[in-house]
Amino acid sequence: MSHRPDVPQAGGTVNRVVGDVSGSLVQAAVINGHVHFHQKSCPAVSLPHRAGIAPQQAAAFQDRAGTTRLLVQALESGNTAVLTGWPHVHTGVVSGLGGVGKTQVALNYAQRLWTTGRLDVWVWVTAGSREAIVSSYAHLAADLTGVEDTNPERGAQRLLEWLAASTARWLIVLDDVQNPADLRGLWPPATPGGRVVVTTRRRDAALRGHGRRLIEVDVFTPGEAEAYLRAALADQPHLAEGAVELAAELGCLPLALAQAAAYMLDRGLSCTDYRARWTSRQRSLPSLLPEREGLPDEHLATVATTWSLSVEQANRLEPARIAGALLEMTSVLEPNGIPGALFITAPVTDMLAGRTGDEVHAEQARDGLGCLHRLNLITVDPRSDTQTVRVHALVQRATRDALHTQQLAMVGRAMADALLQIWPRPERNTALGQVLRANTEALAEAAGEHLWEPDAHTVLFRAGNSLGNRGLVTEARDYFLRLHSTATERLGPDHPRTLTTRDNLARWRGEAGDPVGAVAAFEQLLTDRVRVLGPIHTHTMITRGNLAYWRGEAGDPAAAVATFEQLLTDHMRVLGPDHPHTLTTRNGLALFRGKAGDPAGSVAAFEQLLTDHMRVLGPDHPDTLTTRNNLALFRGEAGDPAGSVAAFEQLLTDHMRVLGPDHPDTLTTRNNLALFRGEAGDPAGSVAAFEQLLTDRVRVLGPDHPDTLTTRNNLAHWRNQLSGRTTL
Repeated sequence: MSHRPDVPQAGGTVNRVVGDVSGSLVQAAVINGHVHFHQKSCPAVSLPHRAGIAPQQAAAFQDRAGTTRLLVQALESGNTAVLTGWPHVHTGVVSGLGGVGKTQVALNYAQRLWTTGRLDVWVWVTAGSREAIVSSYAHLAADLTGVEDTNPERGAQRLLEWLAASTARWLIVLDDVQNPADLRGLWPPATPGGRVVVTTRRRDAALRGHGRRLIEVDVFTPGEAEAYLRAALADQPHLAEGAVELAAELGCLPLALAQAAAYMLDRGLSCTDYRARWTSRQRSLPSLLPEREGLPDEHLATVATTWSLSVEQANRLEPARIAGALLEMTSVLEPNGIPGALFITAPVTDMLAGRTGDEVHAEQARDGLGCLHRLNLITVDPRSDTQTVRVHALVQRATRDALHTQQLAMVGRAMADALLQIWPRPERNTALGQVLRANTEALAEAAGEHLWEPDAHTVLFRAGNSLGNRGLVTEARDYFLRLHSTATERLGPDHPRTLTTRDNLARWRGEAGDPVGAVAAFEQLLTDRVRVLGPIHTHTMITRGNLAYWRGEAGDPAAAVATFEQLLTDHMRVLGPDHPHTLTTRNGLALFRGKAGDPAGSVAAFEQLLTDHMRVLGPDHPDTLTTRNNLALFRGEAGDPAGSVAAFEQLLTDHMRVLGPDHPDTLTTRNNLALFRGEAGDPAGSVAAFEQLLTDRVRVLGPDHPDTLTTRNNLAHWRNQLSGRTTL
C-alpha cells in the first residue's frame, strides 16, 4: 500500500492542476513578489563538432563505389537518403535486408566528408527506438546551443530548430531505424547545408517523399565478395582457395561472409573445405531453416546455416557445449544491451547444467560468452559497468527460428527468472533499471504467450512497478493498462493475476494525479475480489487498504480512518498483530488520523508503530523508514517543527545510505525536511533546500510529476514568506 507524506502548504489550501501541462508551472495559492525560472545552461561547443559513437569500419572493408555513387546522387537531389536492404536472388540463394552492409556504406560516406573538412557537424545516432533518437537529439542540442532542456522532447525540438536556422554544414546519420513511426516529428529539416542518411531494414512508404530518396543496398558484387574474403584471410592466404565459389554459395551477403571467414580462420579451413561443409549441413539440417512464409526474403536460411556452424565451433571451445545455449538466451532479450550479470544467475547456470548434464558454474557461463564473442556472434563490452552483451537482431532472429516451441518456452521462462534475480530492491541505479525494463519488454515480445503459462510471470509486474517507483507514474499507469488488456485476453477477467493488474493500474492512476479515478477503480476491484476470492483473502484485504488510502488522498480522511479501523480489526483477527499487512494498516490509520485533524494522536500511534516495525522488520526496512518519515511529519504538524527537522535530518542520512540519492522516497524526505526548516523559523534555509530539490526532482521525475509540482508550490510559498519577512 502506498502513501504520499507530502502535505499542502499556504494555510492548507490545496491547488489542483487538471490536464496536460507544458513548461514551467507555479502551483500556489498566493504569490507576492516575483517568480523566476532559470534554465540550466553550459557553454556551446565550437565547430567543427562530432557527436555520437559511430561503429568501426570493417577490418576487410570493401569500397562499394556503385552504392556510394547512388548515395551521393540522392543527397544532391534531396537532403535525405534512406539506405535499405534489397531482396536479391543470386545462384539460387535469397539474401537481402539485414546483413547487406548498410551501416558500413553510411559510415564510409560520413568519414569521407569529415576527413576532407566538408562538415561542420557530424552526428551518429543509434536509432533503435524513438527514446534513443530523442535522447541523442537532446544531448546534441545542449552541445550546440548551450541550453540543457530538462524535457528531452523539448531538447529534440530545440535541435531541429537549430538545424533549420543554421548555415553550418551538417550530417546526421540515423542508424538502424526500427520503425518509421519513431521519426514522426523528428526528421531533420531540409537546408542547403544539411544532409541526412538513414539506415533501416524497413521499406515503408513513410520513408519516401519529402525530399527523401530510398536507396536499395544490394549484396556484394561477386568481385567485391571475392575481394572481401581474400582480405579477411590475408594472414593465411592459402585458405582463400575456392573464394569465388564460396562467395557465390553464400549469396555474396557481407554478414554471412564475415561469419564464414571467422570460422575458417579458427579452424584452418579453406574456402573449398568450408563450402563442402556448408552445403552438406544445409541438406542434412533442414530444420534450421525458417519457414519460407514466415520470414521476409528468405535470406535467413543462408545466415542461419552459417551461424549454426559458428555456434558448433563455439560449443567445442572450452567450456564445451555452453555457447549455443547462451546464444539462445540472448536471442529473446534486448539486442542493444543485456547485463552480463544475468548470465551468471542460478536460472542460467541451471539451464546450462540441464543441457550439458554437468554442473555449470558462473565463471564457466562467463567464459561461454567469450566463446560467442570470439566467433563474432555477440560482442561483450568490457568497458561498461555491467559487462554489457550486445547481439545483432538478425542473429537473434535466426537463433529463435531454430528453436522448437518447447525450447522457446523454456528459454523465455528462464530469462524471466534471471531478470527477476538481478533486479535490485530497491533500485538505486536508475540506468540499470531502464536496461532491465528494456530487456523485459524484448522478452515479452519474443517469448509471447510463454510468459503467460501457466499464468503471468512476475517479471511483467516488476517492470511496470519499476517505471512507477522510478517516478514515471504516467508510463506505469499506461503499462498496466496494456498489461490488463493482455491478461484479460489470455487469462480471463476473474483470474487472480488479471485482478492484480487492475490493482496496479488503480494505484498508478492515483499516483499519476487522479485519486478520484483510483477510488472508483478500487471500489470496483474490491467487489470483484470479494466475489472471486472471498472477503478475508489477503488480496481482498490489500484492496480494502488501498481503497481506504485513496479515499483519504481524494479528500475524505475521515472515511479513510473509518475504513482502516475496520480493516485493522480484521487483520488482527486473521493475520495477527505482527504481520506486515497489519503493520501497514496501522500506518495508514495513523496517517489519516493526522490528516483528519488529530496530529497528536497520529504522533502517538506512529511512535508505537515504529517500535513494532523496528522489532519485526528491522531498522532499514522500507516500511520502517516510511514510519519514521510519517512520525517526523506529524511531530511538526503537532507543533514541534524543531523536533521534526532533527528527525528528518537523521532519516535523510539513512535514506541516502539504503535507497540512494535519487530514490523518490529520499526526495520526499528532502521535501519534508525543507518544509519544516521553514516552519522552524528558517525560511532562507527552506528556500535554498527547495531550490536544490526542485532541480533534482525535475531531473529524476520530470517537470510534470505531481511531486515536482508539489516542490514548486512549496518553493513559491517559502519564497513568499522570505520576501515578506525581508520587507518587514
